[in-house]
Amino acid sequence: MEVGQKFPLTIKRLGINGEGVGFYKRSVVFVKGAIPGEEVTVKLTKVSPKFAEAEILTIRKASEFRQEAPCSVYAECGGCQLQHMTYEAQLINKRDIVVQAFEKFAKEIGETTEIRQTLGMEDPWNYRNKSQFQVRKDGKRVYAGLFSEGSHQLLNINDCLVQQPLTTKITVAVRKILQKLNITIYDGKSLNGLVRTIVVRTGLKTGETQVCLVTTRNELPHKAELIERIKKIDPSIVSITQNINREKTSLVFGEETILLDGHEAILEKLGEYAFELSTRAFFQLNPEQTVHLYNEIKKAAALTGKENVVDAYCGVGTIGMWLADGAREVRGMDNVDEAIADAKFNARNNPNLQHVRFFPGSADKWLFRWSKEGYRPDVISVDPPRTGLEPGFIKTVLNIKPKRVVYTSCNPSTLARDLKELSKAYNVEYIQPVDMFPQTAQVECVVKLTLKK
Repeated sequence: MEVGQKFPLTIKRLGINGEGVGFYKRSVVFVKGAIPGEEVTVKLTKVSPKFAEAEILTIRKASEFRQEAPCSVYAECGGCQLQHMTYEAQLINKRDIVVQAFEKFAKEIGETTEIRQTLGMEDPWNYRNKSQFQVRKDGKRVYAGLFSEGSHQLLNINDCLVQQPLTTKITVAVRKILQKLNITIYDGKSLNGLVRTIVVRTGLKTGETQVCLVTTRNELPHKAELIERIKKIDPSIVSITQNINREKTSLVFGEETILLDGHEAILEKLGEYAFELSTRAFFQLNPEQTVHLYNEIKKAAALTGKENVVDAYCGVGTIGMWLADGAREVRGMDNVDEAIADAKFNARNNPNLQHVRFFPGSADKWLFRWSKEGYRPDVISVDPPRTGLEPGFIKTVLNIKPKRVVYTSCNPSTLARDLKELSKAYNVEYIQPVDMFPQTAQVECVVKLTLKK
């Protein structure tokens, strides 16, 4: 195969990044925008020893699930991958992405474990409560948006169909204020420019919104006027902060956050619980679907009121708090100190959570320490980053052997890898995919594991 070659291709499956997957002369070919079941003519754009990438020239036989993407910048943006597919088909194919991960990394588990149908949303649009739009300048005009897929070209976005409309409205207004006040903008290379990102998070249940400007240094020209203008954008804005990120990095936030006006955090509610969210604190981006996700975790935990529960990789403590009414004690831990500070505040301010405690530091470290002190949890809930569980954490779990482990994952590949290790001592009862990010290729899973007898 060589770049530029053209040939017909039948699309067999959906890839982990949302591309169609076909096979040509035993080689895997990834085709952006193709849907399983389609027959297409493609042109190769990249060839490597293990796979190739291609673009669609013509669709010879279209899938019954193909639709016109409703977003005007869908093709350029890359933030969503599946708008060209009906939502029904998205849910079917997200389950298949999970199936594929287990075929590749833990075949026996995939063949013997129930992988349930994906739990979706009634309305799979405008669900994201937080936006992080990069800022750049072209001439005198300030842009805010996302980078076009595979490029350093910023796509100016005035409306995003998966964002809460308020977050986009505020972002657009802030970039216009930056332009009006002629505040310098980061160019992606030189740290001479000041503003690099506009972050907006809104509490859907409380109506409180936080605006954060991520800058390359502490200075902020026209600070008083800038703050007053931002406050006038929308009455929901109760917190304005500045985060300092001095590094040439793709990471959004730096370590230092400065309060410019209002409260240091906003409040949000999930079910009966209220949560305080500071600028850098992790919180689920889809609150409506989060309730369904957490209820699945609660079902899998099967608590009776007598269990000691550990909430590993706990963030601001949402899962531990969700499980608290069925537990004797809950202990949570996380590496982000700000998140733990928020978690402690959240627990203190919910009267029914006096038996819930949070600790700064790695899950691996705390679980090992507690086991040495004689503390053995009955149930462990884990919700790690995409990289999965630390090997030392898995080793400690296999050593202390809690009765149940509930594994919540945002990456089917690392989930399959970790379950292969945990299955040395645990039965994998079922895998429940949950669609936390409609229109994208991402899929979350809740897995129930029970100790082998």
